[in-house]
Amino acid sequence: MKHFKLGFLVNPLAGIGGSVALKGSDGAHTAAKALALGAQPKANLRAKLALEVLLPYKDKITIYTANGDMGEDSAKDLGFNVEVVYHYKGASEGRGSTAQDSEQLVQALQQQGVDLLLFAGGDGTARNVSHQVDGYFPVLGIPAGCKIHSGVYALTPTAAGRVVELMVNNELVSFQQADVMDIDEAAFRTGVVKARRYGEMQIPSELQYIQAVKSGGKETDEMVLMDIAAHVIELMDEELFVIGSGSTVAAVMEELTLTNTLLGVDLVKEQDLVATDVIEADLYQAISDSQKQNKNPNQVKLVLTVIGGQGHIFGRGNQQLSPRVIRAIGKDNIIVVASKTKLQALNQRPLIVDTGDKQLDLELSGFIPVVTGFHDQVLYPVASPGLN
Repeated sequence: MKHFKLGFLVNPLAGIGGSVALKGSDGAHTAAKALALGAQPKANLRAKLALEVLLPYKDKITIYTANGDMGEDSAKDLGFNVEVVYHYKGASEGRGSTAQDSEQLVQALQQQGVDLLLFAGGDGTARNVSHQVDGYFPVLGIPAGCKIHSGVYALTPTAAGRVVELMVNNELVSFQQADVMDIDEAAFRTGVVKARRYGEMQIPSELQYIQAVKSGGKETDEMVLMDIAAHVIELMDEELFVIGSGSTVAAVMEELTLTNTLLGVDLVKEQDLVATDVIEADLYQAISDSQKQNKNPNQVKLVLTVIGGQGHIFGRGNQQLSPRVIRAIGKDNIIVVASKTKLQALNQRPLIVDTGDKQLDLELSGFIPVVTGFHDQVLYPVASPGLN
């Protein structure tokens, strides 16, 4: 079997703004602000989830990467054979890598003739990679950012590992060109999504593992949204309601005539607004306080919807809903809302959970009731591609 040369790039600060409601991580100022608010870097944790799939083949793989937390640390922690082909100063200076570091690493990996570049980040990282890739150089993204609009990413980190596994085993894997997309983060923080295409890159086209470009469509059937909102509002009593992201959930807040953070998380109790655009730490504290005060683990409910066109309910645009937050709320207290039209658009694909915690993803998998109208629910499958 051919020895596989795997290029590996991690943007260490990718996604760091998500848990503290900054809606992105682009730029040194945003990353520094996120760290000051208590955010913890998780890109390397998500990168490891992909590499763990490849552990049975580590004697057949050499990983080419940069020093420190740009790739070397994660790969060596798992016992892979590692060749460092680029050194970035940030590793020794205690700061994250830059866009220039990412681009220079891509250049070095192409010179090494790697079979595939596996990179962990968000849309900004995809743009950096696309600036340097030549022709049909194959790449695949591990989703680790706040924004994942590009079609070059796998659905989950584990799914990315599964695709590489196919290549390592010399199975026939088709390749196709996929769009690199990104949005205006400043506009995004005001609730406006302005996405544009920046180019394309070649990726393995294993459709069960790769995400499609977001459609950007909005619900058009206002009556359906009103019915869904009426159903949720009827449930609101003394419990604390965590209101997630998305236009379908926003309809609930609109019916309550409450201010809504379309791309964030709000708290509602007894149909009154308690807090807006809550960061992960404050959200977890509010949940704990409510449960202790009422001596009831079911005191908190979570309302969320399908994000984008891929079917994600966790792991896209709602990083405030961390594994500890989800566990504190409990699976039975999660209320998923979506129109039947949106579910039908998934073409029988399951809803996707990608929390970064493999055990939690498995616990959330199975079937979950989805509110599709007033007193109208359907059971719909939930899965984590690569695990299930």
